[in-house]
Amino acid sequence: MPSADPTAHAGAAVPATADVNAGAGSNARFDADSDAGSGVDSSTGADADSGADSDADSGADSDADSGADSGAAGHGEDTMDLWLPDELLALVADGTSGRHGVGRPDQGTDDLLDRVVDWGPTDTPAGVFHLVPVRVQRDPPLISRWMNDPAAAAFWELSGPQKVTEDHVLSQLAGDGRSVPCIGVLDGTPMSYWEIYRADLDPLARHYPARPHDTGLHLLIGTVADRGRGLGGLLLRAVADLVLARRHSCARVIAEPDIRNTPSVAAFLTAGFRFSAEVEVPGKRAALMVRDRSLRHLM
Repeated sequence: MPSADPTAHAGAAVPATADVNAGAGSNARFDADSDAGSGVDSSTGADADSGADSDADSGADSDADSGADSGAAGHGEDTMDLWLPDELLALVADGTSGRHGVGRPDQGTDDLLDRVVDWGPTDTPAGVFHLVPVRVQRDPPLISRWMNDPAAAAFWELSGPQKVTEDHVLSQLAGDGRSVPCIGVLDGTPMSYWEIYRADLDPLARHYPARPHDTGLHLLIGTVADRGRGLGGLLLRAVADLVLARRHSCARVIAEPDIRNTPSVAAFLTAGFRFSAEVEVPGKRAALMVRDRSLRHLM
């Protein structure tokens, strides 16, 4: 599920105004109101308060739905020159950018997910959060850096050369819109990788009692500094609620983190998901986590 390289390079002096806040392991700032974007996995990075890299699903294709309690077996005018890093320059250096310096996503429409690109920002206790669909020309270097963190590599299995990440993202962008990879931007700073997907149209649906329009989440918290402080659970709740608010036909948001990834499972529980079952999916035994529309105000 990977992507491509920025045209601008770190070390290039560019005029800047205001402050550039650090984030995602660098001084990158990303306007959370941008039109386009960038994009997780449940068995890797949903970060819980435990400090381990949060996993929001592993690659098994998504956080599985689980109303399946029955079918599974327990189942961010003076100017000065600032030296900006690759990530920031890659995010803003695009001649076809939209109103906030970010171009439209590579895929045309994603009607199968009610156009994630138009979902917009949402307020959270940690700041304004925005899911921004991945751009192949811009985001792979950043995503690849995150995937090469040992904690992420253990569950996502996308470490190695940047091409590994690019191929992964391209495989999603080349599809019919049933999976949309995104960069999670918190108060203007890119800090997480997400995959929003149609679980009912995913191979995962063979392994649990899927319902029409089940929507899955994969999450990877990008840097160690953002892990272990409750951001995973907080953002999972915010995104699950965003899915339910924007996708009226969706009754459940699901996830299928690796059962061994206890920080991830804990983050989903903190986010109001319920444990539905343990399910066998390709490459792992997963905890099927479900957030129900009908219970979202109670959990």
